[in-house]
Amino acid sequence: MSSSQLRLNLGDGSVSFSFTPEAARELQGAIAQLMERLKAVSAQATGGGGGKASPQKPMEYRYAGEVFLEMFCNPNIWPSPFAAKVLITLRDDRIRLSTEAELTRITEDINVYLEQFG
Repeated sequence: MSSSQLRLNLGDGSVSFSFTPEAARELQGAIAQLMERLKAVSAQATGGGGGKASPQKPMEYRYAGEVFLEMFCNPNIWPSPFAAKVLITLRDDRIRLSTEAELTRITEDINVYLEQFG
């Protein structure tokens, strides 16, 4: 299983870490499902159906390789996919980083990473 450096651009900087293409594709799939949930929440909010919106399941992604990566996003609190932010925790035995990043930026970063693998 080959790994390469994934760079996530954050609001005030970036972080790079070893990540595999397989894990990136899995994360890309989790984000695609999250986008569908965000669109459903947005449609319910703008549809004005008068009924209570059905809550959507949050995205909880975990990867354990050279580092531990966890991403979490609750689609029920964001008005649209473009406003959504993801909570990111990245840690190993020496350091722990917890931050928030825009979902659209994370999606772009993953797409750029995967482009190098065809």
